[in-house]
Amino acid sequence: MTVQEALQKKVWAVVGATPKPEKFGYKVYTVLKKNDYEVYPVHPNATEIDGSPVYHSVLDLPVVPDVVDLVVGEEPGLKAVAECAEKGVKTMWFQPGADTPRVLEAAKNAGINVIQDCVLVRL
Repeated sequence: MTVQEALQKKVWAVVGATPKPEKFGYKVYTVLKKNDYEVYPVHPNATEIDGSPVYHSVLDLPVVPDVVDLVVGEEPGLKAVAECAEKGVKTMWFQPGADTPRVLEAAKNAGINVIQDCVLVRL
């Protein structure tokens, strides 16, 4: 899947979404919302972001997102890849810094389409 094809998909989850406005997880989540995407925030310790409920894992999501955007480090990234594979997610978008070789390899080995780019730049 290309960047443009992924951006045409309208149901996303952001792993690493946070209620802290200075963090990239918040910025990615809010720019998707502002561009009329259906976005599900995922964070193990947060409960809400701007009034929306936060899910503690990809497995807790009420839908299978078209794209899961990853804004976390390597260890939580590996966990998210495993959850995406179990949930049936077909495409993961890796923000700069989340795209470590181990995480990318895990996603590819799980049969997940991998995109490495910055949503903030693309939108």
